[in-house]
Amino acid sequence: MPGGRGAGDPGQGYGGTAGALGEGRVGLVTSWEELVSAVLVGTDRRPVPGGDPQVEAPVALLSAAAVEVVRLRAGQRLVPGETLPAAPAEHKPVMPEAAVARLTRILGGEQQRLLPEWLEAAAAAGLRLPPHLLPEVLGHGVRDRSIRDHLGVLAGRRGAWLAGLNPAWGFLAEAPGCRQGEAETDAWELGTRGDRFHYLRHLRRNDPAKARELLAATWAKETPDDRAAFIEALQYGLSPDDEPFLEAALDDRRREVRNRAVDLLSRLPESRLARRMAQRAARCLFREGDGFSAKPPAACDAAMERDGIRAAAPGGSGKRGWWLQQVVARTPLGFWPGHLGLSVDRVARLDLGDWAREVRVGWERAAVLQGDAVWARALFAVEPLADLLAVLPPQERAVRAAGVVRGHAVDGQLIMLLGGVPGPWGVPLAEAVLHKIVETVAVQPWNVSELGRLAGERVDPALAVHTAAFSPDANIQNIAATLQFRDEMLKELQ
Repeated sequence: MPGGRGAGDPGQGYGGTAGALGEGRVGLVTSWEELVSAVLVGTDRRPVPGGDPQVEAPVALLSAAAVEVVRLRAGQRLVPGETLPAAPAEHKPVMPEAAVARLTRILGGEQQRLLPEWLEAAAAAGLRLPPHLLPEVLGHGVRDRSIRDHLGVLAGRRGAWLAGLNPAWGFLAEAPGCRQGEAETDAWELGTRGDRFHYLRHLRRNDPAKARELLAATWAKETPDDRAAFIEALQYGLSPDDEPFLEAALDDRRREVRNRAVDLLSRLPESRLARRMAQRAARCLFREGDGFSAKPPAACDAAMERDGIRAAAPGGSGKRGWWLQQVVARTPLGFWPGHLGLSVDRVARLDLGDWAREVRVGWERAAVLQGDAVWARALFAVEPLADLLAVLPPQERAVRAAGVVRGHAVDGQLIMLLGGVPGPWGVPLAEAVLHKIVETVAVQPWNVSELGRLAGERVDPALAVHTAAFSPDANIQNIAATLQFRDEMLKELQ
């Protein structure tokens, strides 16, 4: 049977046959790029490519665009080829009809922003997509990298088969789950990068030493991209036993590998890297008389670069301040109270003059990197940031976020903060946001759309009825409708 070599090859087959698509009004079919150029420049300044001078330019342009769309969709260069092998049999159940109908509505534009949540829930349920929806959903995966892991599960074995036929869907070969039905024990030897990473992560959670030994045995043979991916798995079950492997990774050729090794070693306060950073930090921030002084490094030497300090500063930043920030960020947080003789709360509020901002940002990065809730709490009290909030336990996170919402006007900073609070939001945070919307509608009705969108996507969908009864305001009722949609959506996937 004929095999397609790609739609829209100009000058070949149906796609390049001007007569087949009609001369006359439209003229010869031209490239899409030429038509776009005519649109951007304007038909008054540039004639329509291949257009009939007796036809109005806008009409000719639209006609040419319509023909070009058909050509791109239907045109193929026909070449002899072998019959394609059949798609392999599936091993997972297809999702219920109600869930398929819901997905069709979402793909059609209804509550389209909920697609990632739908895909995540469907993948967690171990279901697979019906074949007729695969192309459209995979098209979303081309544009949105964040949903690709879910597609590896949902696409099933047919999805892996399709990925071999369309290079645009090749990302599916790297997603976990596309080798459904094969023995898990083969994942490390035969799986995709995604399969291998998930197998390694699972093994780290159950037997960290065995997982590290497995990775060490193949480390020298792995590609740079694979090394950068697999070293991430060592964050699970991280312990001092991992230090020799991670210390050796500081000499890897791939910068992403070195950076990730530094991040992990920074979480081990007794590691050699942590001690080297503490020695540098002691020279950068210290008591001086009755106060405290900050003194950035004078240079970034080879030893500092090996330990993850990047010499080149981002645009707009001074080099010395950039080096200071990185040294502070890589230093174990437990070092500072003893070194400065202050409690964490007092350290977080220190005024360090010209270098205060660099030091504070370094502490904030360290709190996130090291997952230190005590420091995150102290620093959040000084500067409420979403990254710090994420370090706190879920219940405390919601309470503190609600406090910020009650005392803060609706602006970009508040939206950014709430955007970092994952759902589902319980009653305290949900009610604080709903009150803020009603309060803001009275004075700035144009300023609540983004806050309402976040509420619809993050509030616990079980609170749909509670939300509907909260206020008759149209914004609140729209949130309630979204919550009801989500509640039904999730129940259909159970």
